[in-house]
Amino acid sequence: MNLSALTFRDFRIYISGNIFASNAVWMQRVTVGWIAWDLTESAAFVGMVAFVNFMPSLLVGPLFGVLIDRVRVKQAAIVTQSLSFAIAIGFYAFFVLGILNEHNLLFLTLCSGIIISAHSPIRMSLGPRLVDTTSVASVVTLGAINFNIARLTGPAIAGWIIAFYGIKSSLFVQILCYPPFLLALSFLRPRSELALNVQKEAFMKAFTSGILYAFKSPLILKALLITSLSSFLLRSVLEILPVIADGLFERGATGLGLLTSCAGFGALLAGMVKAFSSSQPPGILPKYVPISIFFGFAFIPLIGLCGSWSLTLGFISYLGFAGTLSGISLQSAIQMELEDNLRGRVMSLWTMAAIGGTALGAIFLGGFTDYLGVVPALGLTGSIGCLLLVILLNLGDN
Repeated sequence: MNLSALTFRDFRIYISGNIFASNAVWMQRVTVGWIAWDLTESAAFVGMVAFVNFMPSLLVGPLFGVLIDRVRVKQAAIVTQSLSFAIAIGFYAFFVLGILNEHNLLFLTLCSGIIISAHSPIRMSLGPRLVDTTSVASVVTLGAINFNIARLTGPAIAGWIIAFYGIKSSLFVQILCYPPFLLALSFLRPRSELALNVQKEAFMKAFTSGILYAFKSPLILKALLITSLSSFLLRSVLEILPVIADGLFERGATGLGLLTSCAGFGALLAGMVKAFSSSQPPGILPKYVPISIFFGFAFIPLIGLCGSWSLTLGFISYLGFAGTLSGISLQSAIQMELEDNLRGRVMSLWTMAAIGGTALGAIFLGGFTDYLGVVPALGLTGSIGCLLLVILLNLGDN
C-alpha cells in the first residue's frame, strides 16, 4: 500500500486535522442541499445552489492559483480555513434568526464557494510540499481517501442529525469541526516557503504562463478535458441527490444522507483501490480511467428507470467510485508533471475543470429535471456522456 507520505511528520499532522474540516464540508453540502429542497421542492433551485457553490472555481479559480504560487501557502491555508469557519457560523446564525431564506441561502453558499475556490489550489499545493517529490502520488491518494471517508461519514452524520435533532444541530456541529484543522495548520513547516521566484513575474504573465504550460502538455490537456466531461455529466448527478432521494423515492433527509454516503462509500473504495495498487507511473493516463467513466455514464439512466431504491444505492455508489478513481488518477498524472512553483496555477485549472464542470452540470441537470422530469433527464445525461466520451477519446487518438 502506498503510504509513504505518512512517514513525514508534517503530512501526518495535516491529514489528522483535515479529517475534521473535510467532514464539515460534506455535512454542510448535505445540510444546505436539504434546506434548498425543503424551502422550494424545486430541482432547479437545488441545482442552482450547487452551481452557486461551485461557480467561483470556474470563474476565478485560476486567478487564485496564480496568487497561491506567490504567497506563503501555510498562511494562505490558515486564512481560507478561518473564513470557512466564519461562514459555518453564518449559516448557523442565519438559521437561528429565522432569516435563512432562498436569497440568503444563495448568498452564504456563494461566499462558501469563493472560499473553496481559493482553498482548492492551496490544498493541492500544500500537501505535496510536506513530503519529498517521490511521495507526491501518495499524498494525492491518501488525501483522496481522507476526503472520501468524510464523504461517507459526513453525509450520514448530517442526515442522522437532521432527522433526529433538526437542521440547527447539524449546522452547529459543523462549526465545531474547524478549530482542530486550524490548530494542525499552525504546526506545519512546508518546504520552499522562502523560494518564491514567481513573485518577480508580473501577475498576468504568470497567469498566462500557467495556462500555456498546461495546454502545451498533451497529457495535462487530455486530463483536463476528460475531467471536464466527467464533472459536467457524471459528478453533477451527485449534486441533485435531494431530488432523487425525496422527489423520486420520497425518502426524506435520511434517504439523502444514505445516498450521499453511498457515493462516499464508492469514492472511498476507489481511493483504497488506488492505494493498494502499484504506484501510477508518470507520463501516462491509465487506460481504466475512460472505461470507468463510460460505465458511470451508462448507469445514470438506470437510476431513473430501475424503480428500486436498493439498486439506486448501488448505482450511486458506482458513480462515486468512477468519479473518484478517475479523479485521483488524472490529478496524480498532472501533479507528477509539475514543479512546486507551478502547482497553484496548473492545479487551479484542474479544479476549474472538476468543480466548475460540476457547477455547470448541476444547473443544467437541475433545469432539465424540472422541465422533462427526473427519469428523462437522467436518461439524456447518461446517453450524451457516453457519446461525448467516445468522441473525445477518438479525437485524442488522431
